[in-house]
Amino acid sequence: MFSKDATWMRTVRIALPLGVAAFALAGCAGGSGTDGGSSSKVAAVIKGLDNPFFQAMESGIQDTADTDGVDVTIQAAADIGDTTGQADKLTTLAGQDFGCFIVNPISGTNLVQALSQVATAGKPIVNIDQPIDADAAKTANIDVATYIGTDNEAAGGKAGDFVLSQVDAGSEVAIIGGIAGDVTSAARIDGFKAAVGSDLDIIQESAADWKREVALTTATDILAANPNVKAFFAANDDMGLGIVKAVENAGLTGQITVVSVDGNKDALESVEAGGLSATVAQYPYAIGSLGLQACEVATSGGELPANIESPTALVTSAEAPDAIAAFPQPFAPFDNPLEDLLPTE
Repeated sequence: MFSKDATWMRTVRIALPLGVAAFALAGCAGGSGTDGGSSSKVAAVIKGLDNPFFQAMESGIQDTADTDGVDVTIQAAADIGDTTGQADKLTTLAGQDFGCFIVNPISGTNLVQALSQVATAGKPIVNIDQPIDADAAKTANIDVATYIGTDNEAAGGKAGDFVLSQVDAGSEVAIIGGIAGDVTSAARIDGFKAAVGSDLDIIQESAADWKREVALTTATDILAANPNVKAFFAANDDMGLGIVKAVENAGLTGQITVVSVDGNKDALESVEAGGLSATVAQYPYAIGSLGLQACEVATSGGELPANIESPTALVTSAEAPDAIAAFPQPFAPFDNPLEDLLPTE
């Protein structure tokens, strides 16, 4: 049952600033986890906690489960490249007594084999952040209850619009993406390119495996070969911070625009300090929270939308203090799309 405070927050939270609204998001349901049966037990398998993005996602899942009385088990890959280890963790959990599974795969296919066991058992699958490859899922007869994640093309587009506002037309720009062939990285880059169009000259596009140190080396090489480059776009914050270090090492801080995607706390602090020019903040805390709530809806017999878009917001130095104060919760207004679907008893 709701407390009076929880009911009040659920009623009014859409009008609150998101730092408050996200807190309410995590405290809005209360029934599905109280019966002690397997249907109330949720298993979550996410990417590596070596990245702060996924640490925030884990917090969103756990905090919402704690507030809503849901028994959740969260396991994570060893790191961002641990595709086999992540699959092994899911395989182990798939043989246990869970009523719903939240999965954030490292690639579009690395969890498909393990998920086929979950699908055969008829357990709901909530896919967050990184989409499962649709063709592979169909071949394995995996029915995903819902996908929750960022519109990555739109996020890249926001970064592109920002760069256009910061540099002169015709300026040279470099792009550093994640793992080559990764769908998330590709979508962000596509969005960035679409936004800048022919107004900017993209002189190089490289992959840095989502890693700061690789991006540092890559950006250092790009700067040496292209002394007129005026801006960088990085597909995640870790790589963006590697670029910031390369720019700093070259004595060009403040002269080159660097924008990335994620909104991790260290990136927000870099924006505030004048390192990163901006970050397009995703809200991994909200993604995790929504994933847990989607399991609550699914296990209570509710119908979920096929796709749920989590919010993004451009953070410049003007917004950075508010974003830092609210972290890991969102700082901008956000309507919870699962609000009316959640069980109330």
